[in-house]
Amino acid sequence: MEGGASNEVAESSKKIGRGKIEIKRIENTTNRQVTFCKRRNGLLKKAYELSVLCDAEVALVIFSTRGRLYEYANNSFYEPQSLLEV
Repeated sequence: MEGGASNEVAESSKKIGRGKIEIKRIENTTNRQVTFCKRRNGLLKKAYELSVLCDAEVALVIFSTRGRLYEYANNSFYEPQSLLEV
């Protein structure tokens, strides 16, 4: 009986974590802007990490609904020989 109880605890602990969100447009303008800002920063961080960890050439371009441009490119994109190879 004890083995069964420990299995139940192990199974229930797997369920702890963040819930999934439904991927659809956020109707509230303020919430949408806050989410955009947080996710933009997270995406820029991931692009940087990918370029450093994997020595990959990474470029990221993001346009907001307000028409602002956000960009990231690791240093190799700014070297003239890299532009010719791409």
